[in-house]
Amino acid sequence: MGLVSGFGLKQGALGTTVAHDSHNMIIIGTNDEDMLVAAKELKRIGGGYVAVARGRVAARLRLPIAGLMSNRKAETVVSDLNRLLAKARIWGSRLANPFIALSFLALPVIPELKLTDRGLVDVGKFKLVNFFCTE
Repeated sequence: MGLVSGFGLKQGALGTTVAHDSHNMIIIGTNDEDMLVAAKELKRIGGGYVAVARGRVAARLRLPIAGLMSNRKAETVVSDLNRLLAKARIWGSRLANPFIALSFLALPVIPELKLTDRGLVDVGKFKLVNFFCTE
């Protein structure tokens, strides 16, 4: 668990299972309830991308092949992705594709701080960081 900035969300939650290198679920949001709904929806659909607001799934892109790939037509995948990106923009995202940024928050081989299944990691120092304590 950690805090992130720069996404600009004013409401809702965004989640994905495309999270390099381990491809665990990663979710950002403005409230715990929407983040929980996002986690449950990602599990239900077998992985992918989701956008949730006010406790409801507003858009999703199913990626049932290891939570990374789709077996559907490219046009369908693009349509679902565009719907997700539109929701993120409406909800305040300043990023062209916040899902790409999310996928690299968990990549522990590039600096600075990264979220991993072991916790928050300072990649430059190769050590776990206590989220509630500063040095």
